[in-house]
Amino acid sequence: MDEANKVRKRIVRLFLENDILVTEDLLEALKKLEDLESAERILADLPKQGLVVLSKDLAALKDKEKLKDIRWDDLDKSLVMREKNQKSQVYSKFMDYLGSEEPRGEPEEQDVKIVQTYDKDPTKRKVQHFVSYYVNRLDQVTRLLSGRKEMQGMTAVSRIQNKKDRGYVSFIGMVSDMQITKNNNIMLTMEDQTGMMKVLVNKNKPELYKEAQSIVHDEVIGILGVNGENIVFANNILWPDVPRGGELKKGPREEYAIFLSDLHVGSNNFLPGEFEKFTRWLRGEAGTENQRRVAKLVKYVFLIGDLVDGVGIYPGQEEELLIPDIKDQYAECARLLSQIPQRISLIICPGNHDAMRIAEPQLPIYKEFSQPIWDLPNAIMVSNPAIVNIGSSESFSGFNVLMYHGYSFDYYVANVDSIRNEGGYDRADLIMKFLLKRRHLAPAHTSTLYIPDPDMDSLVIDTIPDFFVSGHIHKCSVSDYRGVTCISGSCWQAKTSFQEKVGHHPEPCRVPLVNLQTRSVKVLRFG
Repeated sequence: MDEANKVRKRIVRLFLENDILVTEDLLEALKKLEDLESAERILADLPKQGLVVLSKDLAALKDKEKLKDIRWDDLDKSLVMREKNQKSQVYSKFMDYLGSEEPRGEPEEQDVKIVQTYDKDPTKRKVQHFVSYYVNRLDQVTRLLSGRKEMQGMTAVSRIQNKKDRGYVSFIGMVSDMQITKNNNIMLTMEDQTGMMKVLVNKNKPELYKEAQSIVHDEVIGILGVNGENIVFANNILWPDVPRGGELKKGPREEYAIFLSDLHVGSNNFLPGEFEKFTRWLRGEAGTENQRRVAKLVKYVFLIGDLVDGVGIYPGQEEELLIPDIKDQYAECARLLSQIPQRISLIICPGNHDAMRIAEPQLPIYKEFSQPIWDLPNAIMVSNPAIVNIGSSESFSGFNVLMYHGYSFDYYVANVDSIRNEGGYDRADLIMKFLLKRRHLAPAHTSTLYIPDPDMDSLVIDTIPDFFVSGHIHKCSVSDYRGVTCISGSCWQAKTSFQEKVGHHPEPCRVPLVNLQTRSVKVLRFG
């Protein structure tokens, strides 16, 4: 028997002699040789009667006088239920009353529901899968558009081609090509399952022309106009868009959600000191009295991809890695995330730097490399993209949160004039509104690598979210679009040499904090 096990047995015996059972988490905390003396000090501070089971939380209490005022039988039962993953909120309430610096209750699973995540096993793809993929996209978005009153009486492209007389027509199709004519008009080539049709957007209709300039290949739109000989002269263009909502949905109680992204653990530009400030605040160890109060009410932390910097992501990356092994990067990331109280749910999706396929939808982060992350008791792993519902109850439907890391954002900054000319990477709000309007996270064929699922296009935004949250561009942004709160997370990485070359201006260590009762958003700065 090694010396550590001998000391462990002495610790157990010491507490048993005083009629106290010790939980595994406390034993782990006391496993070092010198901690036999610590065990004796803990025992000396405890009440002499009533206590039956001692956990790490109870041992860490600074004010142990309150222990004399509680019902030990109830506390012991709540501790047993927590160990069995049942009704852990009862244990959390005990910890709140006792003033625990770090409440350790497990997250309330019924408060986090996975609405949509991608979990299909990888399989060989054929040409027909690409065809089916785009047919499904056309069908999915057509269902969204066909309910619009403007599209009543819409018809198929083949019927318009066979129409002999001129008149008003409407149809829905996918953009297969876009050209500027010699007269500076916009000529679209539209396609549905019955045929192809040219659509002319005249420059003499300035508002429509300006809107049409932002059209990208492969998006699905509705066209209203007048037909000519194998052409339609557009009077209006409809996008599937988010409908204008009524009153903003608000939660029944004060609780908070936090949105993080792009930790890039393993990079020599990672900012561990700043991240430690953040976790200390979440544990109630820093900040004003009100800031500590708010920290206790945080229930959800979303991490929207790029937990680690990865390996082999770009040429020469090895020169910028502090941790060169991918498994070690995830182990360090798990250690950092374990500093967040376990009462807070960690909802995690991957990004393009994580150790997995880059094609979207990305499966939840591969366990093979990131087992320590999966082992976190409060971690909820989902795909990219995913939709997660939080805060629901019998009387409240909760909030739907659409998580998307944002790999397609680069394409739209580079190729959509209205985004590039109005701020580009500094305007995450414009990119997110652009995609919500099209009800698709990557409509253009080359805007992201993708998996041609023959059953559905998982990048279509079928469900209208209450929150659309992203990362990738290392820029914090908060905006509203028709009742959808759009949040771009910050990052925890200082400016890299690549960002310096291309003119990116990251804003590290900024934390969007949402009050779910009021829907107000504050951005906390830990830099």
